[in-house]
Amino acid sequence: MSDSSSPSNTLSSDVLASFESHRRELCAYAYRMLGSSFEAEDAVQETFTRAWKSYDSFEGRASLRSWLYRIATNVCLDMLDGPQRRARPMDLSGPGTPDSPLPAPQPDYVWIEPIPNALAFGSDPAEHAATKDTLRLAFVAACQHLPATQRAILIMREVLRFSANETAEALTMSPASVNSALQRARATMSKVQPTSTDGYDESDENQRKLVDDFVAAFEAYDMDTLTTLLKTDVALSMPPFELWISGPENVAAFMLGTGSACAGSRMVRLEGANGLPAFGHYKPTEEPGVFTPWSITVLELDGDTIAGLNFFLDTERLFPMFGLPMELREAVA
Repeated sequence: MSDSSSPSNTLSSDVLASFESHRRELCAYAYRMLGSSFEAEDAVQETFTRAWKSYDSFEGRASLRSWLYRIATNVCLDMLDGPQRRARPMDLSGPGTPDSPLPAPQPDYVWIEPIPNALAFGSDPAEHAATKDTLRLAFVAACQHLPATQRAILIMREVLRFSANETAEALTMSPASVNSALQRARATMSKVQPTSTDGYDESDENQRKLVDDFVAAFEAYDMDTLTTLLKTDVALSMPPFELWISGPENVAAFMLGTGSACAGSRMVRLEGANGLPAFGHYKPTEEPGVFTPWSITVLELDGDTIAGLNFFLDTERLFPMFGLPMELREAVA
C-alpha cells in the first residue's frame, strides 16, 4: 500500500483540490450550455476525469481555469451532438385553457430543468449578483436557440468575460471567427430572449413580502388573493407537461379545476434555484398530516408582481438534488 503522505500523493491531492475550486462555476457554465442540472454535474465530472488523465500535458501556458473551461466546452459539445434542444412549455406551443386536458408527459430530456443555487454559485456575494441573471430560466432557454459553438462563445464572452483570444484558444478557432460568431449569437438572442426582467433581489423588502404573500395565499388556497399578486400575462407551466396557462384568472380557474389536488399544500422554502425564489412543494395525502412531493416550484418576479409559476414535477430526480425528503409529516392536533 502506498504512503498517503508521499510527495506524489500530496501532488495528487493538490491537483484535485485545484480542480474542485472551480466546480461551481464550471457547473453553472455547463448548465447554461446544456439546460439540465443533472447533465451539468455529469459534464463537470467528465471534465475533471479528462483533466486528471491529461494533467501531465498541461504545461501552464494558459491558466488552469482557462484549461478546464476548454475541456468542459469540449465535453458539452460532445453531449450536444444532436438536434435536440431543451425548452420550456412556452417555447413549444401557445397557452392552453384552464379546462384543457393534460397531455401525455414528455421525456425529461425535452425540458429546461432548474438548478439549485448551491450548485451554481460560489460563496462570493458579488459573483452571485453578477452571474445570477444569466442563470434565469428565460436566459438559459434562449441560449438553447443557438448552435452549440455559438452558445459556448456567447457564454464565454458575455457571461464569463473571457477575451476573444482566450475564447478562440479554448475552442481552437481564430479570434476573428469568435467575434463573427458572437455577433450572430447576439442577433439571435435579441429575437428570442424576453425583454421583461425576472430578477429577484433578496435585499428588496417588497419582493420578500411578495414571496411571503404568495406562500400564504397558496397554502390557504386563496385564489382571490393569489390573483392580485400575479402579473397580467403571468405564465404557469408544469414540465413534463407541454400545457401552460396564461393570465391570473385562467391560473385561478386551473388551480380550482385540474390543479385542485394542490389545495392544502405545504411549501418548504429552498435556498433558491436559478437565482430565483424556490420551494419544495408537497401536496396532502389521504393520511392526515402526511404530505407527498409534488414539485420544485420556482417563481419568476417582475418588480412587485409574479410573472412566472414554474412547477417542475419530476420529484423523484429533483427532490434529492435539492436535499428534500420524499415525505413531509406534520403533527396532527
